[in-house]
Amino acid sequence: MNKIWLIIKREYLVRVRKRSFIIMTILGPLLMAGIIILPTYLAMQGHDKRTIALYEENIFFSSKLEDTDNLHFVKIPFEEVNIIKEDFSASPYYALLDIKDAENFTLYSNQQVSLSVQSEIEGKLSDIIQRQKLELAGIDLQILEGVTTQIEVETIIIGEEGETTGNAEVSFGISFMCGILIYMFIFMYGTMVMRGVIEEKTSRIVEVIISSVKPFQLMMGKILGVALVGLTQFMLWIILTIIISAFAEVLFFDMSAIATENSGMGQEQSVIVSELLKSLAGINIAQLLISFVFYFLGGYLLYSALFAAVGSAVDAEADTQQFILPITIPLILSFILMQPVMDNPDGVLAYWLSLIPFTSPIIMMVRLPFGVSNAELILSMALLVTGFLATTLFAAKIYRTGILMYGKKASYKELWKWITYRN
Repeated sequence: MNKIWLIIKREYLVRVRKRSFIIMTILGPLLMAGIIILPTYLAMQGHDKRTIALYEENIFFSSKLEDTDNLHFVKIPFEEVNIIKEDFSASPYYALLDIKDAENFTLYSNQQVSLSVQSEIEGKLSDIIQRQKLELAGIDLQILEGVTTQIEVETIIIGEEGETTGNAEVSFGISFMCGILIYMFIFMYGTMVMRGVIEEKTSRIVEVIISSVKPFQLMMGKILGVALVGLTQFMLWIILTIIISAFAEVLFFDMSAIATENSGMGQEQSVIVSELLKSLAGINIAQLLISFVFYFLGGYLLYSALFAAVGSAVDAEADTQQFILPITIPLILSFILMQPVMDNPDGVLAYWLSLIPFTSPIIMMVRLPFGVSNAELILSMALLVTGFLATTLFAAKIYRTGILMYGKKASYKELWKWITYRN
């Protein structure tokens, strides 16, 4: 046990002192904080108002098209149409809207028109045509607008702890984020273990290490050492992201001033935040965080043992492809099936995938925000631990032989011999 601890310590210290670890630890929170802050900042800044030149032979649409927060329409005579088309850069217009009749609309520009501008113009033209058809049908628009009603259905979840407010969008977002993070971390740190094994094998350092420790001890020390590196980086990312986000909010945003200038927006944001907090109250955050750490570690330990076995069986990283694909298929399949699982988190597919050790790290984290019984969660965790122990024993048999094998490309037949070999 002491030897495994020494290997863990060595792996941990060597990796956390690397420049790449320090750079990624700093860049990760900056990227995450940017993802959180930038959309809010851009939304508060608003969009540049686009000036659209408008030509129509008659005045039906041009008399009804009104400016919006993002678009300003300027009617132009026919003589200016060709002048603008020939040299857009010399004109003050972002685009030219040519309306021939109620079915022919053409938008000209010297660049790709943004999707938001095109959608907004199409929406306004559709509204005008719809209103005209309703008037021709003798339908009073004021009555129609009066009876048009928006309905919002509040979701209440009745559980063992009583009633809590639910929100499918919030659960969907948390599920997707948890699934993506687990997928990324397992791949990233599992590959790190494999590359470390290959580097030590090709540099012949492993021959010196094996003279002092058993192959199994070396493999477990490497796996657990990288696991600690991953946990350290993950915790630093969380802490730094919170600090950077808080600092940026204080530095760049004066929320009270914005609320004063635009009370409507302030009230709307307050309602959104209030609804979000109510929805989060219906999710067991403590259970989610503990489960995330468990499934990250469990999934990493299960897959990293297999990655280590692959690294020991080859002489170069280019030779790993034939062995990596079968190992990663369950992981990739879990990623692909995230959407169907989120659509039906209590279905048969979601249930079984959340129990199978190779898919449960991602699928169970996707299901948790929607609510999972404690019995299912405990069973899934127990099976994941069992799966880790089984794959570790399986990988150790390959590792003990492959780590000292040079110059010969391993095949699946050869790996099977290593697995079934008995002293």
